Amino acid sequence: MSSARPPGLCGMTKTTCHISISLDGFLAGPDQDRENPIGVGGLQLHRWHFDEPRHDADVAAEQDLLKQRGAYVMGRNMFGPIRGEWDEDWRGWWGDDPPYHAPVFVLTHHAHDPIEMDGGTTFHFVTEGFEAAYERARQIAGDDEVAIAGGAATIRQALAAGVIEELTLDIAPVLLGAGERLFDGVRDPGLHPLDVIGSPLATHIHYRVGD
Repeated sequence: MSSARPPGLCGMTKTTCHISISLDGFLAGPDQDRENPIGVGGLQLHRWHFDEPRHDADVAAEQDLLKQRGAYVMGRNMFGPIRGEWDEDWRGWWGDDPPYHAPVFVLTHHAHDPIEMDGGTTFHFVTEGFEAAYERARQIAGDDEVAIAGGAATIRQALAAGVIEELTLDIAPVLLGAGERLFDGVRDPGLHPLDVIGSPLATHIHYRVGD
């Protein structure tokens, strides 16, 4: 069954998602912590970013992943390893200049003041749920893209809401066996391949989502 965007979430903003995934459907391995930000074994999914020599297909996929968007939505588990109340001065995995350079709306059950970073990134913490975070991102992005940055639970909510129009999967030839699986419990959103490029480290498939 194909997804359809609910009327309350309609607008001019294009919404995309671009993520790395294992052959068995995991975006991250188990036991995420400071030493394993993508879970145990999760870095294998991202070798196409940093292994040398770079393949043309991987360079092109990275350029798409890192291009400027108007706003982002991500889950708290992607923002960091802290669970429960905010009892530490955590500012994300990415150092003082995160790669987003735009507002990022972080889903959480625990309120937190916005965190302004170098390069134009500000993390805003949203306690009212996915639709509230997405609407704030859409309003700020205007005619620019909103990117659903992850992790798996946040992308599942975006698919359930019918807001993702294009999905790019960087499929690594790796079996993780456990961790955060993307499509658990997801109704078929209707994926139509638009483009496929590949390297020894990943097959990059760009899909249109829905009708």
